[in-house]
Amino acid sequence: MSNPYSSFCEDFYINMRLGSQMNLPHARETVLHFFERVQKQYPAMTRFRRNDGEMSLEEDREKEGYRWLSMEAKRLSAGHVNPDSIKEALDFHQLTLQMAPHHLGISPLELDYIDILFGFDLVFSGNHDDLVAETMLKDSPLAGISEEPGARAIDFQPSVTVALSEDCRLQARVDVITRTNSYQVRTGEYSDDTISVYLVMRRYWGDRPKIAFEVMLQQLADRAEAMTHSYVIPQILRPISEAIASRS
Repeated sequence: MSNPYSSFCEDFYINMRLGSQMNLPHARETVLHFFERVQKQYPAMTRFRRNDGEMSLEEDREKEGYRWLSMEAKRLSAGHVNPDSIKEALDFHQLTLQMAPHHLGISPLELDYIDILFGFDLVFSGNHDDLVAETMLKDSPLAGISEEPGARAIDFQPSVTVALSEDCRLQARVDVITRTNSYQVRTGEYSDDTISVYLVMRRYWGDRPKIAFEVMLQQLADRAEAMTHSYVIPQILRPISEAIASRS
């Protein structure tokens, strides 16, 4: 199995989130029936868990690629790790959204937002923050603080959000997540952990658009895929992956 962006990252995943302004139904029969309908389409989703009000159904996470689905108080979420294609992941998410109104009673009236996340994990045994500072913020005024005597990077995690519509209800956010801690920087002992890059496309439902959830998700996914190729790969993933290779 090889994800569509394996040239730039070890793991790629597409997550979907549907946020409600009201509590989702958590009655035993309702939740189990919904999960069973999803499981009928994806039989490998056999692991059911309940933890602190969150209920989830998953495939085996030990496998390279797997799907998961979860319900929280006011959010329905799903993910597909290392799909063979973007379409494969979207098929799963769209099935979930198609069934949610009927089986969970979710109405467009209560919807707060819907978003899709393209996630990319790059393994690096070293100072993540130093690498991100070098590749993302080099020659930036923000990086000037690193020129102080004895300065070492311990928290460089850029996050940028932009509005893509005049009403600001369509937004895109890019996060670069590092996992180096102060102890590792202090001792020079680093583990093989991941630098994560997230691209999130979110649509707030404030004007109650007359459009099905799954159609809106497809529109967000198309925009996210286009932005991945025009911006995320050349400006973020490629520089980080090349910097990791140069330090290996």
